[in-house]
Amino acid sequence: MKKWHYPLLASFLSIAVLAGCGQAPQSQTNTQGSTTGGSAASQSGEITVYTALEDDQIKTYLESFKAKYPNVKVNIVRDSTGIITAKLLAEKDNPQADVVWGTAATSLLVLDQQGMLEGYSPKGVEKVSAEFKDDKAPTHWVGIDAWETAFTVNTKELEKRNLPIPRSYEDLAKPEYKGMIVMPNPASSGTGLLTINGVMQLKGDANGWSYLDKLHDNMAIYTHSGSKPAKMAASGEYPIGISFGYRAITEKKKGAPIEVVFPEEGSGWDVEANALMKKAQIKPEAKLFLDWAISDEVMKAYNQNFAIVSVKQEGTSLPEGYSVDPLKQLVPLDLKKAAENREKVLAEWEKRYATKSEPK
Repeated sequence: MKKWHYPLLASFLSIAVLAGCGQAPQSQTNTQGSTTGGSAASQSGEITVYTALEDDQIKTYLESFKAKYPNVKVNIVRDSTGIITAKLLAEKDNPQADVVWGTAATSLLVLDQQGMLEGYSPKGVEKVSAEFKDDKAPTHWVGIDAWETAFTVNTKELEKRNLPIPRSYEDLAKPEYKGMIVMPNPASSGTGLLTINGVMQLKGDANGWSYLDKLHDNMAIYTHSGSKPAKMAASGEYPIGISFGYRAITEKKKGAPIEVVFPEEGSGWDVEANALMKKAQIKPEAKLFLDWAISDEVMKAYNQNFAIVSVKQEGTSLPEGYSVDPLKQLVPLDLKKAAENREKVLAEWEKRYATKSEPK
């Protein structure tokens, strides 16, 4: 994995509408269409798909798969990134998932280091940016989009306190915001982890932990959901929620009195990606799903939610909710390094800050 920088990204990636990978309580959904004719429709079987995609996105995304493969039953197991990752690792010796869909690339890199992913290059993988997929042949994971850190700031609540809107990570550490901030726990939330990874790679280990100590002093609570801080700020429960762009923009569109702030130093980020689980019996339907998951039909659907997608889309413009090119907002980040340091960073974070984490 190369280190990602904006100029390289800009030559490959597509600007779409807006983006995010939020977290919500675990859900399971079965999807099965009616029988129709044709070779695609004649495919039948059942697969289990683990995902960290938003509940409100999954149903829309799956419509084109159900239309193409109505006889394939898809069992969706959805949870936050950290929970899905832990579940997959716990099932290493007896994997239950056939496919991982829309889960952080840093998590898939950890699984790959454990020998848990089966190499498979989906149909159309050549259209995916080189920086959005594994460099092995066949590929062990393929990305579909990127999502990034954003602050959800309740302007009414700050006006009551006669406080300015924080514009940077450094602003958030100022003593006047003590007890006013919520953010996701990185052990359970991919959004929390990408935010921590961004801070650590921006500042380095020593300065990064020093900064996080100061931020912790101002923290009210760490949630187990990446989207919850945005919702809490939108409702006024807390004035400031560290969350991600898609959910913050969605809350603003609903009419909440909030401002969406992308930190001046740059946003931490990660890639939502797909992979085939290594099992004694790999189902052909699992490969069909991975082919579909980067196809034009579903990429257009991703394009309705994500600011940065892995396959270039024609005729796109600056996404709603962004004042500048979203690619320029991303901090330089080495995903491979983030994956390698994941357990060490999470262990240190838990030791320092877990006392303010909400109950599971």
